[in-house]
Amino acid sequence: MSRIGKAPISIPAGVSVMVSDANLVTVKGPKGQLTQQVDSDIEIVEEEGNIIVKRPSEQKRHKALHGLYRSLLNNMVTGVTEGYKLTQELVGVGYRATNQGNTLDLVLGYSHHYVFELPKEISVATTADKGKNPTIILESIDKQLLGQVAAKIRSLRTPEPYKGKGIKFVGEVLRRKAGKSASKK
Repeated sequence: MSRIGKAPISIPAGVSVMVSDANLVTVKGPKGQLTQQVDSDIEIVEEEGNIIVKRPSEQKRHKALHGLYRSLLNNMVTGVTEGYKLTQELVGVGYRATNQGNTLDLVLGYSHHYVFELPKEISVATTADKGKNPTIILESIDKQLLGQVAAKIRSLRTPEPYKGKGIKFVGEVLRRKAGKSASKK
């Protein structure tokens, strides 16, 4: 069996899980509500304060879906209880980030600003302390949406390998290259 798929998901206090007949799983918690459509072959069972994901056979497809849906449901339970947070850092001279509500305004060394409208499910904050790189802090209960938006922001100016300029995640280790070396005569 899948090691991930067979692990039960414990339901914390204050979280309710409902499974409809059409295999639509709804998780409600203190931070909000998330829904996920589950494949009709996969069975979701709630037993003794745990969610258990079951598969009908040992087919390769069923094995893959087993671990996938268990991970997605676990991310939903974690999201509605604790939430998710991603921090990105802008490395480069003159790079700036400001926000007005859910609108992010980025200055990334191009001739124009990038104005990025974020989904309402994501909250954004920006910091610009003197002597430190500007940061963008994204928070949401939906892990998949948060990662997708963070990847889109990062794609506007991916870090380059020589000086490390660009948008990177805090704690991300970039592989650096040596520049040109002087020619030997």
